[in-house]
Amino acid sequence: MKKILLLLLIPFLPTILFAQSDTTALDLDEVLIHENRIQIPFSKQSKNITVIDKLQLETTPARSLQEILSFVPGVDVRQRGVSGAQADIGIRGGSFDQTLMLLNGIKLSDPQTGHGMMNIPVPLVNIERVEVLKGPASRIFGQNAYAGAINVITELGTSKYARLQGYGGDFGMKGINFAGSLPLGEYQQNLSLSYDDSNGYQYNSDYKIGNVFYEGGLTLNATNSIRGMAAYADRTFGANGFYSSSFPDQWESIQTSLASLSHSLELDKFYLNTRGYWRKNVDEYRLKRYEPEFYQNNHQTQVKAIETNGHFESALGTTGFGLELRKESIESSSLGDRSRTLSGIFLEQLIHFGDKVDLRGGLYSNYYSEYGWKHFPGGEIGFQLAKELRLYSGYGVSYRIPTYTDLYYIGPTNIGNDQLQPEQAKNFEIGTKWAKSAFHAELVFFNRNTDNLIDWVRGDESSPWQPQNFNKVRFNGLEASLNYRVNPTGKSVQIKEFTVSYNYIDANLKNTEGIETRYALTALKNQLIGGVLVGIGPKLEWNTKVRNVERMNQDPYFLLDMRVDYNRTGKLGFFAEASNITNTEYVEAATVQMPGRWFRAGFVINLE
Repeated sequence: MKKILLLLLIPFLPTILFAQSDTTALDLDEVLIHENRIQIPFSKQSKNITVIDKLQLETTPARSLQEILSFVPGVDVRQRGVSGAQADIGIRGGSFDQTLMLLNGIKLSDPQTGHGMMNIPVPLVNIERVEVLKGPASRIFGQNAYAGAINVITELGTSKYARLQGYGGDFGMKGINFAGSLPLGEYQQNLSLSYDDSNGYQYNSDYKIGNVFYEGGLTLNATNSIRGMAAYADRTFGANGFYSSSFPDQWESIQTSLASLSHSLELDKFYLNTRGYWRKNVDEYRLKRYEPEFYQNNHQTQVKAIETNGHFESALGTTGFGLELRKESIESSSLGDRSRTLSGIFLEQLIHFGDKVDLRGGLYSNYYSEYGWKHFPGGEIGFQLAKELRLYSGYGVSYRIPTYTDLYYIGPTNIGNDQLQPEQAKNFEIGTKWAKSAFHAELVFFNRNTDNLIDWVRGDESSPWQPQNFNKVRFNGLEASLNYRVNPTGKSVQIKEFTVSYNYIDANLKNTEGIETRYALTALKNQLIGGVLVGIGPKLEWNTKVRNVERMNQDPYFLLDMRVDYNRTGKLGFFAEASNITNTEYVEAATVQMPGRWFRAGFVINLE
């Protein structure tokens, strides 16, 4: 993998001779949120959305997207280890199977299991921004966007640039990351590569992670353009206690491939995007790392899809529409050889009533080869009470079909249930946004009533885990956040960004006597996040992040992380960062003990 990365760097090395990058903060009010069809500026959205921009991606004390997402209000990140080896992401108390990951609008969900949702074949250095949509997104993206969706956005560069980052740290940790753009006439192209590895912070927690991502685009004429992506990720890691505390020698190796090609037609009042994509995931799992014959699972999944999305303007407002066809298949030693097809149709309307009120409503209908037609209606209404103040409310139906692991898994500690029914929820929220000058605040109440919630349960420690449907489960939540952001002025000391948020979730699922649940009763309950980014002179930045997290039926824990950057946007910069400075003992997932205090340091070369 290292040799492949070095060979792919060669075509981009000439750009290193004449460049310097300037990663300025985005004006979030003007950012268009990518929802595949109707795109609405961030400031006009009637949903709770968090945008992680380039500044936050570069200054957060983190080595992976998973770690960066842990500082997003309402997002529950449960890592098994560090630096993105394996992590589950939940939103608003939902499980990892209820969160949809996307890359430039392409769905990355795997039919095998949601545990692989963060196998994103894009190096962190190439991500332009991340959009986190909290609440039901099935009407927009279809099934799996049950409690929310996370869309990773990359951008094609219009000019030459190169960015190289290297680092090392505790646990024998080291890595190198590269991103570059080399336009050739009308053809734009980006290449990014990364390689990270570590000896591990405890027994059997080592990892090796490599990513290659290529993106190209060509403007054919004033109305037509094409864009393509190709990516590959290879991650191998010791999985001490990842899926069972009884076996410390678990091991896993995952290879993910992704390719897509799209065509866009853009007229004055009409836009249409048609694309096809393919995703393949190969997963080898061993219960005993050096004894594969003891117990081993081999899975290979493939997803092939084609979809068309668009919108047009008329006297009635903006109309969004879409069609999709998706086939999922698996070849597995423990799940069997299976396949299913999904098709969907989408229609929605956005209407403005003067300058103060807007109404958006629509329907996404999916057909599943196993379950027939399912429909996801929903809508939002927004009131612009003043220039600085917006009130909104929304309702939506969300839906998730069981994964193949839920249905068919057979193992020593887990057994599937082929009698499972899909889970469905009705969602309501009401919120208000306030934005003035450098400040942005939001307050939201949400309610989610779930039918047939799927969770893994067991009778006692000697019994295997097996998924079951729970009839009725209600989630109520409150989300509050305040953000302050200013452009740097080069003052001797300046607060560039300040954030604070609090999230509370109450679930009425009661633990049945004699039955232990794996996920539902450990949902996020209290979450307090704070951060301050301080500029010291024109070149030094100091970012401090704190988190206090409490999950249901678990002890709360407090974490303090810091990062210092010198000359981050200059030709040559340096950084140092520390995680868990308080040396807190804590667990995020299963029984995997997370590391105590640990450090990293490195350099950044920006050329343009």
